[in-house]
Amino acid sequence: MFENLTDKLERSFKILKGEGRITEINVAETLKEIRRALIDADVNYKVAKNFTDEVKQKALGQDVLKAVKPGQMMTKIVRDELAQLMGGTATDIRLEGTPAVILIAGLQGSGKTTFSGKLAAMLKSKRGRKVLLVAGDVYRPAAIDQLKVLGSQIGVEVYTEEGNRNPVEIAQHAIQHARQNGYNVVIVDTAGRLAVDEAMMQEITAIKAAVKPSETLFVVDAMTGQDAVNTAKEFNDRLDFDGVVLTKLDGDTRGGAAISIRAVVDKPLKFISSGEKMDALQVFHPERMADRILGMGDVVSLVERAQEQFDEEEARRLKKKLVKDQFNFNDFIAQIHQIKKMGNLKDLASMIPGMGKMLKNVDIPDDVFKQTEAIISSMTPAEREHPEIINARRRERIAKGSGTTMADVNRLMKQFEDTRKMMKAVAGGNMKMPKMPKMPGGMLRRR
Repeated sequence: MFENLTDKLERSFKILKGEGRITEINVAETLKEIRRALIDADVNYKVAKNFTDEVKQKALGQDVLKAVKPGQMMTKIVRDELAQLMGGTATDIRLEGTPAVILIAGLQGSGKTTFSGKLAAMLKSKRGRKVLLVAGDVYRPAAIDQLKVLGSQIGVEVYTEEGNRNPVEIAQHAIQHARQNGYNVVIVDTAGRLAVDEAMMQEITAIKAAVKPSETLFVVDAMTGQDAVNTAKEFNDRLDFDGVVLTKLDGDTRGGAAISIRAVVDKPLKFISSGEKMDALQVFHPERMADRILGMGDVVSLVERAQEQFDEEEARRLKKKLVKDQFNFNDFIAQIHQIKKMGNLKDLASMIPGMGKMLKNVDIPDDVFKQTEAIISSMTPAEREHPEIINARRRERIAKGSGTTMADVNRLMKQFEDTRKMMKAVAGGNMKMPKMPKMPGGMLRRR
């Protein structure tokens, strides 16, 4: 999302390279480039100007330590101000009341229904809540069916009333149903329009007055740029919502809405969403986003995602096998499945400092492990358990069975051995680690 902005900010900091200290003269050109970079990223002009004025005030007169270069000091100041601009710290969702009611609002096509499903999945799996989804969009023919499909995917009931065209009544009846059946969270998906209109505003306002939600979230498509910010302001003026959800962050967007929205609307950005998968939803952390914008990665989020898939008992079992040099293809494929559960591979890699820049012009397809899985699936149980028995004849059979070549099978065998050596070194506490294994063959493609 922020690739171009990251590059331009890096170039602006290089202006201070070789300077002995930060002065009004040498900082002016840097700030001019920063402001231009922000505006190019679709950040509101007023927000960009106020931001650079604030950075200038903080930077001038700043004592630069001998160990810290002016460019590094400016990066630190910009990072802190960016985080502050986007809200400073993460803001949690309020789940008050029995049941807690969450009202979802936004324009048609913003991703409200998909977000409703993702939020239900998150609250169910990570907060242990019993969630009821409410189909309150009575105008879009596919909206109710879409919510039912999402509900079945995540194992959450969807409340509907066939023939009832009154969304206020549907929401009220759903809350009664939730109380009678032990649900502690109700998420009400509402109708959107192609543009903000009076009828829409009156309807969503009436629903809010009737159900008295503990949280009203405004969902907005990040790909609409500054229009997203302007729409959020119009909605907030009428609805006084509690937080913003930015969707479609994996699309071709410059990211300006994420930076501008807090400053313009004065409401926190609570969630960011990308992709269609039900686990592709993240709590918005301004500090972490600032780090990613400046190319510093986001190791904390990466560790959190890994911990969500982490099985302590399985890890202990795996360590024993590694120490005894018994790591096999069953373990190898299990690790691949764990990685796949963590999300998009390029997104994960970009959380590692420096990797985002390295992968800028590289495509990592979603089916990157498809060939690896096909090859391992073509092995017999004995071959997966005891890789050492896989000789040339067996490799030829495996290649035919998986629709690959001998070269593909040989490459995977080499990658497996490299991975086994590396993991054994880590498990055994050997500090002299072997070379990292290469990624699966054919997974990286230059754009």
